[in-house]
Amino acid sequence: MNEKLQVRNLRISFRTSNGKVQAVRDISFDLAKGETLAIVGESGSGKSVTSKAILGILAGNSIVESGEIIYDGKDLLKISEEDFHKIRGDKIAMIFQDPMSSLNPIVRIGRQLTEAMLLKGKARQRECRATFNGYLKNLNKAMAASNDPARAAEISRNCKKFDKFEFKHIELESAYKKAFEAASENVDDIEKIAFELEKKTVSKGSGDRINDIVKQARDSINDYVISPEHKSEVYSLAGSLASEFAKAKKSLNFDAALKILYRLRDLSKEGIEKKAPNFFCMGYYLTFSGKPLPDMPIDELNKFLHDYIDRDFMLAFIKDAEAALKHSSSVSCDNMRAAIEKLNAARAVYTREKLDKKECYSTCKELAAAVKRCIDILNINKDSLSFTFAPSLKSQIDTYFHAIGANVKAQRAHDRDQRKYDRIVAKGKKPDWEVADAAVTDLELIKENIVRIITRLVDHYDELLANYSSRNFDEETVAVIDFLKANASGVVDKVTRRVAKHRAIKLMDEVGIAEPHKRYKQYPFEFSGGMRQRIVIAIALAANPDILICDEPTTALDVTIQAQILELINNLKEERNLSVIFITHDLGVVANMADRVAVMYAGKIVEYGTSEDIFYHAAHPYTWALLSSMPDLDTDEKLEAIPGTPPNMIYPPKGDAFAPRNKYAMQIDFERQPPMFKISDTHYAATWLLHPDAPKVDPPKAVVDRIRRMNERRATKDE
Repeated sequence: MNEKLQVRNLRISFRTSNGKVQAVRDISFDLAKGETLAIVGESGSGKSVTSKAILGILAGNSIVESGEIIYDGKDLLKISEEDFHKIRGDKIAMIFQDPMSSLNPIVRIGRQLTEAMLLKGKARQRECRATFNGYLKNLNKAMAASNDPARAAEISRNCKKFDKFEFKHIELESAYKKAFEAASENVDDIEKIAFELEKKTVSKGSGDRINDIVKQARDSINDYVISPEHKSEVYSLAGSLASEFAKAKKSLNFDAALKILYRLRDLSKEGIEKKAPNFFCMGYYLTFSGKPLPDMPIDELNKFLHDYIDRDFMLAFIKDAEAALKHSSSVSCDNMRAAIEKLNAARAVYTREKLDKKECYSTCKELAAAVKRCIDILNINKDSLSFTFAPSLKSQIDTYFHAIGANVKAQRAHDRDQRKYDRIVAKGKKPDWEVADAAVTDLELIKENIVRIITRLVDHYDELLANYSSRNFDEETVAVIDFLKANASGVVDKVTRRVAKHRAIKLMDEVGIAEPHKRYKQYPFEFSGGMRQRIVIAIALAANPDILICDEPTTALDVTIQAQILELINNLKEERNLSVIFITHDLGVVANMADRVAVMYAGKIVEYGTSEDIFYHAAHPYTWALLSSMPDLDTDEKLEAIPGTPPNMIYPPKGDAFAPRNKYAMQIDFERQPPMFKISDTHYAATWLLHPDAPKVDPPKAVVDRIRRMNERRATKDE
């Protein structure tokens, strides 16, 4: 499974005037590409805190006590705000519960939609350029190191050659993309305004739209879109169209305008349906052959160009690149073997009863250097454990030695409060407050975290070394060339204001906003609550993110609009292959959209499984309670409310946090937290009822009846 996000052993607390609130307690989960993970639980269960940690927007009084959030080879808990700026909103986007909290009330919707596109577009171009230049430089070094020193000059020339013709590739593709996007935009714009003209109407703002069509028609001229032979016709049509609408206030000849528009549309359609040439190969040919392009059909031209670059350059370059990959990976493996010895030996440093500060930091520095040498800089799939090892280890060591002094202060504060409490009691009075546990950091837990970081990396390196012989370097080399080409193309993907506006209008249309051209210029207050949420979804999708976090996006909406928004999110996920984290307190909301469900209570994941596991084979009493409280049109039975209230997490319970509200609770539930029992390869639950020695307990009748009805409906549907 292609994991987009990994959360490991996450613990988050908050400092408050009343004590430390333990909001998230040691949770772990993965999010795969194209998957929807629902995180379900009552208010205060830690759902939103988890999502805000992923997005790097935790409150200032938060304490990340342990854990990692791994995305794209980075631990999101350790990176700088500057690095996070490249991820937040671009790679990971979020939809909040109240859409107005995400919208500026005095800025038009269009500007709010295009702003992110323009800013992120420039950032992506810079990143692609830096990635291309940096990787090619490292490839050059590895090629030289893996070959005869006598070939060093030749290899350097070949890398410069690759770099040089990529500039031509970028130039050609940039011109093509500009023309292609203009033609694509024209097809959409013409069909929309033609519909109005067929009805003999001219809406407000049509003049601006016609000016856009005229400009886009002229920008569409390109050898491989609207060919230059049609240039004079396009310019003539564009001029006639502009002239017709210039006199529209007196009288508009609808038939004449439609005739011009349809001809422009047909030319644009013909242009965008043409097969594009291979600009990568074309860039090489035009740079080094010294000849003009041969006049032949596009398929023949592409084959000719491909054969030419292979014969003259690429096959030899790929051979050298493959040797470089093998050399780089071999050096990396040798360094892994050396690092494993150092890592294993270092465990003793961090398991002493009392850690020595100087020894801990010097060992950390040594391990960081050893692990850095293990990173294969030519591997385009980042080794996240190696990249995050040094900051993760140092962060835990910093926390340990900071906590030694902080714990003394926290204990003194606790003792002071306890003495005050005892004095009041000694006077025969009963205080209306309790003494919170000392807000001390668990030093033993930090030591365990350090050892876990080291052990996990050792296991990871052992696995990589064991699988080394099965690596396919032919495929990896092709992937490297594609990686360089993709980053070169990323430099071309320029987002202009016109392009941003067109994309914004298409996004508004995609999320179900009628008359997007008109509503593009409106303010947030001119939209209903459901429409505002659609705009927020469009803004979140503007940068085409990998991951979309939906934090209770339907809570503030009525039931009918809720269903529409849920359906919209589901459709967008399928169309864009998004990974979605959907946070809600209503288990029923995610019944038809979640691939996996994590049920949270009092900061812990108490049950985790596929949608099928949770809805048809629920195992935790809290999940039973959530299912029992879901409305069901197929029965008139009274819903079962969950008795009691969630615990005060300033005073976390020793056992199962749900025990006081659980009618199935046993004595052990009040004394010890249950481990996460494995029910199947996909299904886990933290309840002592799954222990082999526990008494057999059936789910509540309401849950059994609900599952029966769902099975009956499913059987009827399958017939």
